[in-house]
Amino acid sequence: MHQELDRAVGAWDEAGWLRPEVVLVSGSGLAVDLGDPQGRETPLADWLPFQTHQIEGHPLKVQLLTTEQGRPVLYLKGRLHSYQGYDAHQTVFSVRLAAALGVRTLIMTNAAGGLRGDQRPGDLILIRDQINLTGLNPLRGDLPSEWGPRFPDMTEPYSRRLRGLARDRAQELGLALGQGTYAAVAGPSYETPAEVTMLRRNGADMVGMSTALEIIAARHMGVECLALSVITNLAPGVGSGGVSHEEVLQEGKEASGRLQLLLASLLNDAALVDKDRSS
Repeated sequence: MHQELDRAVGAWDEAGWLRPEVVLVSGSGLAVDLGDPQGRETPLADWLPFQTHQIEGHPLKVQLLTTEQGRPVLYLKGRLHSYQGYDAHQTVFSVRLAAALGVRTLIMTNAAGGLRGDQRPGDLILIRDQINLTGLNPLRGDLPSEWGPRFPDMTEPYSRRLRGLARDRAQELGLALGQGTYAAVAGPSYETPAEVTMLRRNGADMVGMSTALEIIAARHMGVECLALSVITNLAPGVGSGGVSHEEVLQEGKEASGRLQLLLASLLNDAALVDKDRSS
């Protein structure tokens, strides 16, 4: 994977694309229109050393955008999931590529099941911490020392500074923005009522099948992280009725307008990238 990552960086430079400062990854049904890529859009598979297969709600496109402030942004429209059969290193390859290209800030979105009775579909929630229950970790194995320390500190997986910035931008836009702990599970089956009870007792506020592995890989490589969950359904035992992927995509689509406003505001904020951060 180290050699393949170097090849992907070389291919990026040969294509003449700018090195991005920020990478944005969209979750299920949450790909939004953030500007004209001016022809700088390719399939994600063009940058990966392995075959991909798509699921509904994840276009698997790569765009290079330039914000109004002139900031180059790598936009990954859709993501890979371990439940599709990818190993941990494949699942996070695109995030590692972004870090190798010099990205200093990662923004992720995901669709999540709400675990609290006061949550409603469509709520935007900042992730302040995570519980990785996937049984996977992208740091297993003999990784290159230049990627990061063997035992990285995960005291602050989601940047307190960036969460404060997101709350400020949301307040200016009149958007409600909660905070909570995200539990990542392997999937692809949704949780049983007993599993939901366990997650709630262990401090989780929402649950999903992504994000945690990418955050671990990004923090390992010194990237500052921010993530937003869109509550697309109430988990079994919290809400009434069952859960379907179609419901998740529909709720994500309905929340996409508010999400787009917040993301555009963040990407254009000069403070998004901490110029003084040494790692």
